Amino acid sequence: MNLQSGTYYWPETIPDAPSYPELDEDLNCDVLVIGGGSSGAQCAYYLADKCLDVVVVEKNRIGHGSTAANTALIQYAGERLFGDLINAFDTDYIARHLQLCRDAINEIEEAQTICPAPFDFKRRNSLYLASTEKDTPRLKKEADLLKKHGFPLDFWLKKDISDKYPFSRDSAIYSYGDGELNPFKFTHSLFQYAFRKGTPIFERTEVNGMEHKTDKVTVRTKNGHFIHAKKVIISAGYEGTDIKKEKNTAFVSTYTVTTKPVTNLSEWHERSLIWETARPYTFIRTTADNRVIIGGMDETTAYPEIRDSKLINKRDLLIKDFNRYFPSIHVEPDYYSAAFYGGTHDGLPIIGEYPEFPHTIFLFGFGDNGTVYSMILAKLITEKIISGKSADAQLYAQDRPMRKKPAGAPSS
Repeated sequence: MNLQSGTYYWPETIPDAPSYPELDEDLNCDVLVIGGGSSGAQCAYYLADKCLDVVVVEKNRIGHGSTAANTALIQYAGERLFGDLINAFDTDYIARHLQLCRDAINEIEEAQTICPAPFDFKRRNSLYLASTEKDTPRLKKEADLLKKHGFPLDFWLKKDISDKYPFSRDSAIYSYGDGELNPFKFTHSLFQYAFRKGTPIFERTEVNGMEHKTDKVTVRTKNGHFIHAKKVIISAGYEGTDIKKEKNTAFVSTYTVTTKPVTNLSEWHERSLIWETARPYTFIRTTADNRVIIGGMDETTAYPEIRDSKLINKRDLLIKDFNRYFPSIHVEPDYYSAAFYGGTHDGLPIIGEYPEFPHTIFLFGFGDNGTVYSMILAKLITEKIISGKSADAQLYAQDRPMRKKPAGAPSS
């Protein structure tokens, strides 16, 4: 899958990133993790102290797939509103999902205290703006629903916003306790944690075949070796759908600009994460070295050549969009990219366990909160491997119970 194109800021933040050898022998293990991006790192992190023989393989280099293009806004609420999700799932179901998202953010914060290297995680609040006046009643309903279930936020009107920012909208939800991080550093730090706990990690080790047997999975690598595993986790990001087509997933093209460092961000209230109700929407955040990341302008195309042909125009439009918010902050593009972005029709990520893939679990942490979702799923998958069950895993099963199919979802 041609996932992305352009230039990427995150890998530049670790010019001497850890490297790992290519697999040069056959292996036996309890768990094989396929994928060296952030979701694979999250799996390795949770499995590292479980007294299991765990092996990780990555076909290229660690963190150089979708992780390099991840904008890493760490939020508990996503683009699919609580009020919309409960049309397909019941209220308690979604309240539990959002609480798991908050728990995952706490665990990301904890990981920074125990992993070998910091990954620039910092708590940030989120400003979710009504793009038009007609969005205000829906946004107010969402704020009331979230507050009712214990999520900390304020509902702001026009003056509240203009008192704190150099722009205003008719209303906004200001949520507390979200965050931001560097996904490349995050991935490497989690893998280093697992590596130091004894987890072998192999780069440039591509899987090109799997044989599912009654008691194990035998994986063949492109360089001619075999890995015999009792369990396999496929955490290969969007490329996991090349192995198993999941009908609940869908892809669009998205665009990102990372600016040169900005001298003065003082008018940006608390350097909050900012996004809006419009579809497609634009989102913005800052980085540890005072750059601005601007993303969005999604397109429905799934053709790489069409996606890439729009990159320069999208770069310029994203810069222009940023200046709608902060006209006095001069920004210049430094890195910019086009990438595929995967989501699900019903708005929740997926733990996939399919009859044709015994002893194999697919981690599809798709959606706008992919880093948070993958943290949840990696923990639940670890629970299932260790104890055979997980109380919350059914929330994300590919056959999860729904009250009503969302618009655009395929038939069974």
